[in-house]
Amino acid sequence: MTFNPTSRIMLHLGLGSFHRAHQAVYIQKLINSGDSSWVLAGGHLRPDMAEVIDALKNQGHYTLETISPSGEHQYEVIDAIRYVVPYEPSLAGLVEIGSHPATGIISFTVTEAGYYVDDKNNLDLSFSDLKADIDRVRAGEVGQTIYGALVTILRARINSGAGKVTLLNCDNLRHNGERFRTGFLQFIDYIGDAGLRAWVEANTTCPNDMVDRITPRPTAEVKARVKAATGRDDDAALMGEDFLQWVIEENFCAGRPAWENVGVEMVASVSAHEEAKIRILNATHSCIAWAGTLKGYQYIHEGTQDPAIHLMAYNYVTDDVIPCLSPSPIDLAKYRNVVLERFGNEAIRDTNQRVAMDGFSKIPGYIVPTFRDCIAREVSFDSVAVLPALFLAFLQRWDKGQVSFEYQDQAMNPVVGHAICQAADPVAAFCADVNLWGGLAGDEHIVSAIRRAMTSISFLTA
Repeated sequence: MTFNPTSRIMLHLGLGSFHRAHQAVYIQKLINSGDSSWVLAGGHLRPDMAEVIDALKNQGHYTLETISPSGEHQYEVIDAIRYVVPYEPSLAGLVEIGSHPATGIISFTVTEAGYYVDDKNNLDLSFSDLKADIDRVRAGEVGQTIYGALVTILRARINSGAGKVTLLNCDNLRHNGERFRTGFLQFIDYIGDAGLRAWVEANTTCPNDMVDRITPRPTAEVKARVKAATGRDDDAALMGEDFLQWVIEENFCAGRPAWENVGVEMVASVSAHEEAKIRILNATHSCIAWAGTLKGYQYIHEGTQDPAIHLMAYNYVTDDVIPCLSPSPIDLAKYRNVVLERFGNEAIRDTNQRVAMDGFSKIPGYIVPTFRDCIAREVSFDSVAVLPALFLAFLQRWDKGQVSFEYQDQAMNPVVGHAICQAADPVAAFCADVNLWGGLAGDEHIVSAIRRAMTSISFLTA
């Protein structure tokens, strides 16, 4: 690979649909405005999406279709990803770019479960792939998790003398920059590299940020619509809703694009936006996916338009989340309504399969904090209890092989999932799981609330 950039580089790890419909769009907006001082490079840490990666490399661009709730379609060509790196086990191409002085930001989207952190931000070594990666990197081999890959890249960066770099987490984690940094430093401690740790502490920053755009997995229908609308055959075409938001804390140590010129909110603290998004949008999304699957629906919009499911989601936000987050600089009731309108967009055809995944990360990340707040305020948490009840009912369907799609959950040991469902008292077993509930595991009030919630959703499980 020949890498001789004429612009600053933002290297992104994980060229999935979300990155290409979100971060890449903002860099494209800058390029379209005449500011090409930053461009993107990117690749995968795993050998998946090979056909899409090849298409991105061969085409040099892709088409993004966006669809509004009123059904308006728009098509945009994105060519901001100027360097596409096909997967190779050595990560040589990513290492070359990441260790180059032109690279000032290394960003990543590896899903919530890809960070392996518990509710106290400690690495959870019960995950076999994390433990294996620590052993692998300690032995001098190339890392495969986000932590191990960055160790490999940053060691090369130190050797090249390329200097400071910002590490930007773009996944849906609360305090995502802080959580990543804590996990990364612990990973470095486990591999015993004190020199790397000192360099990371002195030469990197990890801003928190909040990202938002619904981006379903691309289908053949998207490619066909792009062909019909533009005349282009595009093997990397994708679609998303027309809503787009990015809020980032101003904490960059090696320069950054002028994102504020294209609609990004650069702030001192992202906390209020982050909490609203995670608890209202992300948790409600999962609620509708689990409930919709139980009802036999395939798509998110079907569940959102079902009056009983819509009411569950609405009550969860209204009864429990808004009081917990108030006062807020955000109009939370308006945000709730906008979120539900977005979820009801029939044209997006976002699947329950995509949104239902990773429940063992979403319960502790999206939902348990509201339980904690309600307990601290000494108020009822019956409405939020419906969400874990829905996930347990979904899990029981999965245990029986009655879910119509393959359920993916990086944070769940399948043996544990089956054991919960097959226990004499599944509710008690579910509520006792420390990975799901942290310090609230086994709380009798939560057990009682989820028992009541299981009764209230029995019409979905009959």
